[in-house]
Amino acid sequence: MKKRLMKNSLKQSLRLKAVSSTAAAALTTGLITSTAFNVAAASTMPAQETGGAPISYEVSFKNAVHHEAEITVTYRDVGAAVGDGPLEVRMSRSSPGRYAIHEFAKNVYAVSATDAKGNPLKVTRDDPYSWNISGHRGGTVKVTYTLFGDRADGTYTQIDLTHAHMNMPATFMWAKGMEDRTIDVLFKPEDPSWKVATQLRPTSNPYLFEAPNLQYFMDSPTELSDFDLREWKVEDLGGVKRTIRLAVHHDGTSRDMDMYAKKAKAVVAEQIKLFGDVPNFDYETYTFIADYLPHVSGDGMEHRNSTILTSSRSLYDSDFSQLGTLSHEFIHAWNVERLRPQELEPFNFERTNPTPSLWLAEGFTSYYGPLTIRRAGEETPKKYISSLSRQLNGIVNAAGRKFDGPQQMSLRAAFVDAATSIDPTNNSNIFTSYYPYGAIVGLALDLEIRGRFKGKSLDDVMRRLWETNGAPEKPYAPDALIGAVAHVTGDQAFADAFFKDYIADSGLPDFASLFERAGIVFQKKNEGKAYLGRVRLNGDGEIRGNVIKGTPLYAAGLERGDEILKIGSRKIRKQGDLDKAIGRYAPGDTVTISFLQRGAAKTAEVTFASDPTVELVMFEDADRKPSKKQLKFREAWMGKDS
Repeated sequence: MKKRLMKNSLKQSLRLKAVSSTAAAALTTGLITSTAFNVAAASTMPAQETGGAPISYEVSFKNAVHHEAEITVTYRDVGAAVGDGPLEVRMSRSSPGRYAIHEFAKNVYAVSATDAKGNPLKVTRDDPYSWNISGHRGGTVKVTYTLFGDRADGTYTQIDLTHAHMNMPATFMWAKGMEDRTIDVLFKPEDPSWKVATQLRPTSNPYLFEAPNLQYFMDSPTELSDFDLREWKVEDLGGVKRTIRLAVHHDGTSRDMDMYAKKAKAVVAEQIKLFGDVPNFDYETYTFIADYLPHVSGDGMEHRNSTILTSSRSLYDSDFSQLGTLSHEFIHAWNVERLRPQELEPFNFERTNPTPSLWLAEGFTSYYGPLTIRRAGEETPKKYISSLSRQLNGIVNAAGRKFDGPQQMSLRAAFVDAATSIDPTNNSNIFTSYYPYGAIVGLALDLEIRGRFKGKSLDDVMRRLWETNGAPEKPYAPDALIGAVAHVTGDQAFADAFFKDYIADSGLPDFASLFERAGIVFQKKNEGKAYLGRVRLNGDGEIRGNVIKGTPLYAAGLERGDEILKIGSRKIRKQGDLDKAIGRYAPGDTVTISFLQRGAAKTAEVTFASDPTVELVMFEDADRKPSKKQLKFREAWMGKDS
């Protein structure tokens, strides 16, 4: 979401006001350490007090062991917003970066309100999401409540003795009619080692922060913990230096952190190269806020000047695989936070925020996330192609494409984006995720442009979109890609046809010819092998997921929950039995399958199909030698083989 801040506010920096000799030494390397941050913070810490903004929050964590925070919010001059009528305060039902409903009010309780003198005010409720406060006479209203939170990811809040990990919509009430007022928030940790990582505007008090309005405040996740910190500078087209901060709460070593920061720095540089510019980060700073601990849940969530990164695995144990999420989320600093679908602007905290453009906002981001890691030299070409192969196979063989293309799949986000329900769905047959779907569309467009239009690529299209919509922060319409492609290629017919066939509709191009240009084979992986469908059995031998339309098992009438007893004469008790049984047959063979369906014993004739799985293989691994032209194409696309 776009926040229009005062120009003077944008000049504010997160630079530390004082550094010790330890910090100065760290700065010479381009990466400042958390030790330096601690010294600086301690040397400038004033007494704790709120800033007196029109809306002030105070957050304490005295019962953190039981995952509770005590929150007080003070609303001043309420009459200017609601007169003498009730003040309505709410918990959000949606969160920036999420596209489904999340009922954050369920973890709020013990709500009370007073006026400026401490006199109690009447609190009533008409729905599960809001509280109405009357008797305030247009003056000051102070609301106090308890919040429970024990899930650390991009959507929720976790409070314990190790940290306070806060997604703002999951944490803070807000008042109707006061959305444009400035805000300050004072954090009051019990542990003196806790520092604050956030995109909120800093003040001289390291625990007091400010926001220009509700939109920015709710888009500013915050971590309080004894995290490690590394910083470095990047420079935009105008020569303005901006700070990148990597704040990681983890149980690893300083060496792990240094290695991760080095990798992150390389990827950040490659993405700046991709877009040709650095976003105008508010307060001239961007912050990666990461929690890599056993008790957190894996996630990544973009925000305007920061991102949340969570994983239950350590950096070392995962071989720094968290870099993949970091890469994806940082691209969002351009693509979705500033290059933004018009349907998301402004963000509505009371309902879902649907857009048909997630194939571009999330999908193209999913294309460039791994690609910029490859270009930065942090992944080998072979490993990159292997990952791309799996993603491509998933889209080529996606059952959902029979129903809709990328735009309509984007509109199903409200049902799948961390949304919860207890009734079964048929998503495996009717839905294709806009993340990989959009990524493969982006891949196809990139290879098409590179092959047809000399010296041009999807990189140029993204830079064009950045120039027309991203940098000026002009939200784009669903068909904005057409104009950008036409401008870059000079071929309006090509742009129109690509959008019509592969985005409005669900077609796919001839990938064999596209990859041939890069010296890569697109082929069947298991040519000649029999296939019943993508089937997994649970421990009781029952089919775990919905049977996919168009597969032999679907045609034979089997479905989720059925227990396969025999294929031919072979008994089936577990997954290995099923795999071995299938391996005895060839495509076109017909056999009797015996199964239990809702308690009834049944048999059916099933005819094996040919395994449709596809893969990508580099010429070098297929006993073929790529030409110089193919190697040049590959290098221009994927980067040099370091």
